[in-house]
Amino acid sequence: MEKIPFNKPYLTGKEAHYIYQAVYSGKISGNGQYTQICQKFFEEKYGFKKTLLTTSCTDALEMSAILVGIEPGDEVIVPSFTFVSTALAFYRQGATIIFADSRKDNPNIDADRLEELITPATKAIVPIHYAGIACDMDKIMELARRYNLFVVEDAAQGIESFYKGKPLGTIGHFSTFSFHETKNVNAGEGGLLGINDERFIERAEVIWEKGTNRAEFFRGEINKYGWVDIGSSFLPSDIIAAYLYAQLENLLEIQRKRVEIWNRYYMGLKNLENKGLVTLPWLPPEATNNGHMFYMVCRTGDERDKLIAHLKNLGINAVFHYLSLHKSAFYADKHDGRTLENSDRYTDCLLRLPMYYELSLDQCQYIINSIHDFQFDK
Repeated sequence: MEKIPFNKPYLTGKEAHYIYQAVYSGKISGNGQYTQICQKFFEEKYGFKKTLLTTSCTDALEMSAILVGIEPGDEVIVPSFTFVSTALAFYRQGATIIFADSRKDNPNIDADRLEELITPATKAIVPIHYAGIACDMDKIMELARRYNLFVVEDAAQGIESFYKGKPLGTIGHFSTFSFHETKNVNAGEGGLLGINDERFIERAEVIWEKGTNRAEFFRGEINKYGWVDIGSSFLPSDIIAAYLYAQLENLLEIQRKRVEIWNRYYMGLKNLENKGLVTLPWLPPEATNNGHMFYMVCRTGDERDKLIAHLKNLGINAVFHYLSLHKSAFYADKHDGRTLENSDRYTDCLLRLPMYYELSLDQCQYIINSIHDFQFDK
């Protein structure tokens, strides 16, 4: 019996070499040589006004909440079907979280129903590009302009994916990325804040450097630095950045293989969708696929759980995903009571298949065959 994990971090072979160079450079704290190289990579390749490496995507979200100016009494619209960090970063600053439902055909936030959630207290919208597939950013940005709102793109899963030719993360005022070990490129842990509004660059650097103007000092722009604002130690060690750079060098090859695996899954499972047994990912015509994740949606929660157990018995680790945040133990009594049926359906019925660079096409076919062997309910 094969043992196929859900995820396996990919090593390009250069990680240890670059870490060695970082260590023996004598500068391994934050904002060192590799930090700057990685930030330059994102700025030049995708056109961000400024990027800042962080220790996690959660930290990048927390920085964006500070930069947006969230205060008690503000409302922030967040999809319920997302990781807790998307909401928690804004809640910690005092915001009331207004949870939005997903689309019926896609786990992304339903942009057509956002306007009804906007009130005079609304400060920001935080869409997440689920599975690296773009939300309807034109509608979201139009609402933001009309109601004078900030948009923070949670692009944790969105590297090297596009909306109408625009890189995900470059459309909203801010964006956040994750380099957790489950992501396309990883540093074990790690994140990135993308800044698309130049007004916030200087303050972002201060918040990133514990509320000091230390970044300006290191550039020689001031002769001493001090405490000038709120902030925290959001920047990672240069050792993490060195590891990440080895991954970024191989980004396009990693993407090629992951999309190849994704396409094999899709073609191999399409007939099950044609029979109405499962629903496969839907890709809007304006969006691209970065091969971050392959998911499918079963007809019922019970059938999903039985399929996961079936695959586990065959050595295949398929898993569910997010639990609706509006029903979470922490927030259920704070939610306004609306039913979010699509979010709940994905919570109950969605499962993710193994996806990682070293997954062979033969293993992929074995997973496909194993799903076909499952006895779906009549």
